[in-house]
Amino acid sequence: MTRSHEPFLLSMPNSRSDNSQVYDRLDRVGEILDYLSCTSILLVADPVAFEQSGASRLLEQVLESRKADVFSEFAPNPSLEALEDGIRHYHSVQPDVILAVGGGTAIDLAKLIGFCSVQEVDPVDLIKSPLSNPRKGVPVIVAPTTAGTGSEATHFAVVYLEGQKYSVAHSYLLPDFAILDSTLTNTMPPNITADTGLDAICQAIESMWSVRSTEESIAYATESIQLAWRHLKTAVQRPSEDDRRAMCQAAHLAGKAINISKTTAPHAISYTITSRFGVAHGRAVALTLGAVLGFNDKVSDSDCSDDRGVEYVRQIVGDIVQLLGFETSQDAVHGIRDLLIALDCPTKLSEVGATTAEQIEDIASRVNVNRLSNNPRRFTPESLRTILHSIR
Repeated sequence: MTRSHEPFLLSMPNSRSDNSQVYDRLDRVGEILDYLSCTSILLVADPVAFEQSGASRLLEQVLESRKADVFSEFAPNPSLEALEDGIRHYHSVQPDVILAVGGGTAIDLAKLIGFCSVQEVDPVDLIKSPLSNPRKGVPVIVAPTTAGTGSEATHFAVVYLEGQKYSVAHSYLLPDFAILDSTLTNTMPPNITADTGLDAICQAIESMWSVRSTEESIAYATESIQLAWRHLKTAVQRPSEDDRRAMCQAAHLAGKAINISKTTAPHAISYTITSRFGVAHGRAVALTLGAVLGFNDKVSDSDCSDDRGVEYVRQIVGDIVQLLGFETSQDAVHGIRDLLIALDCPTKLSEVGATTAEQIEDIASRVNVNRLSNNPRRFTPESLRTILHSIR
């Protein structure tokens, strides 16, 4: 395949070799497609976001000049049924490139479609038992229309099978190209700006204290926290171009951080809150963020799960507290609560409908144990219930 000169790359921290190439404007997609000698495209697009973000206008000429099939009939949160439908679209067009435009659902589906379509096993088997030596699919280009999931920067994707959430992980799931065009987020309403922005903040904070963190992931997470904490409130209430741009960068950096470290307790707890009570993902994660921060600050030798030791964990929590602009962990807990109130987001489980002891027990019993293991302070069933009751 003959390729033309490589299009302009956005300057961002990118020292790992397994990172997406990042570009700054959606109208540069044509240059990338020319570089890839692409003649056929599978477009995976959230139909509302595709129109309202302005992406349809920016991509009109690109799509008209190539054979293109559009896959847009899917609901929020990727399902096996949507994935299988997307795979059928893939085989009908045999694309040179997959292009995703939308939020986390569209991007995760595009990643999964590209990965699963070239394997010789059933998607269900791939979801439940990942291959040790899979094939590499066609190039995937993603253009987020929200600022929060960070899916454009990760090597994993979420899919729901019979109501249960699975996370499929492989280096081939990392998109080849990411377009961080903040103008695509200009039409995001305040509630979605809050939901996705909170997800980015939680990802970055959790990444910092994760037992899998590295110097590199901490550097990404640190910059993400600084940007998101400074800009999220105004991005929700009275957004400027700088706020939108900063939140896009914060979300991308948080994605790069968790691509290394994974997430921890707040994310692990959040999934049942979302599935049982219909709470948007970012709000569900943020509900327990402050309580878990306070919990981790009290780590001891008997319950420390980070091999770097108690003092290291306490230092990291202290660093997070300082990044948020506070002196003590208790001040940071109150500060997180104040931010949620300012963003009109719930701060207690009772505000989302979890009012009884039975409902608290149900949430505790369904927590993702694997993600809890990334937390620097070990959870017991009792300590998990204590945290949930503290925000009841």
